[in-house]
Amino acid sequence: MSILTKQMTADALARMFSAMVNPWAKPGVRFPEIPGRTTFMTIPTRHGDVAATVYRPPAGEAPPPVYVNVHGGGFVVGHREQDDPWCRFLAEYANVVVLNVDYLLAPHRRFPTPVEQIYDVLGWASAPERDWDGSRLCVGGQSAGGSLSAGASRLALENGGPRIALQVLHYPPLDLVTATRDKHSPLGGKAVLKPWMGDVFDTAYIPDRARRTDRLASPVWGTNADGIDGMAPALIVTAEYDRLRDEAWQYAQKLDAVGSLAEYHEVPRVDHGYNIMSNAGDVTRKVYERIVEHVRRATGV
Repeated sequence: MSILTKQMTADALARMFSAMVNPWAKPGVRFPEIPGRTTFMTIPTRHGDVAATVYRPPAGEAPPPVYVNVHGGGFVVGHREQDDPWCRFLAEYANVVVLNVDYLLAPHRRFPTPVEQIYDVLGWASAPERDWDGSRLCVGGQSAGGSLSAGASRLALENGGPRIALQVLHYPPLDLVTATRDKHSPLGGKAVLKPWMGDVFDTAYIPDRARRTDRLASPVWGTNADGIDGMAPALIVTAEYDRLRDEAWQYAQKLDAVGSLAEYHEVPRVDHGYNIMSNAGDVTRKVYERIVEHVRRATGV
């Protein structure tokens, strides 16, 4: 199969996969008892406006900190509403405004477009004219959203801002160079992330394999994580059975070496997407509570 044919096949499969994905989390992890105080807005970026759902905290401190949430989906699926339970939980218990943002998806728009969009959102969210405290800014996401959060945090480091109080990387892909089939899971072929899925996502997002070595796409590859002194503090959460666990652990060690690791936490006996695609409500709640503690500590709430 030629490179062009493989890319066209990956693009077609990515579009098909995106159309088939259920945008809602499983009932057991929806937390219906937590109210949602939401509005909608658009946020400008260099690649056009992005839609965002804004979650407001209970009445209290004014102005509250702000947290930019970046949804997952292999860089090809765009359902920010999938993160609605998490965003409600975070706004309610961390007392932050949550901006749950969209971004342009592959294969229509490829790397580095979404990374640059998330970075631009951070700059916009940190501006003093907002009705929240942009000087207390966090960013985070799960799966592809974690990758984009890590990339945007790297741009903030290199560009001298905005200052990020905490980045939350929840089972993120941080090495797009290594093929998914070469990433280990104790579950083997039963793991959620199948080799063909990783191949489709990575090819749709960055068809040119040489570009996957970029520090914004694969922050843990090679020497990409060298010289990251001053990186925003990071909470890294992984899943024991996830194929992406090892690369997140490696990145945690690099962050720890420069004093930028807030915590590395591995959730036992769960796989990729456990907080969306399973009914593991008790496990998910405990992880969310752990993240909330870090957000509150980082923002001084």
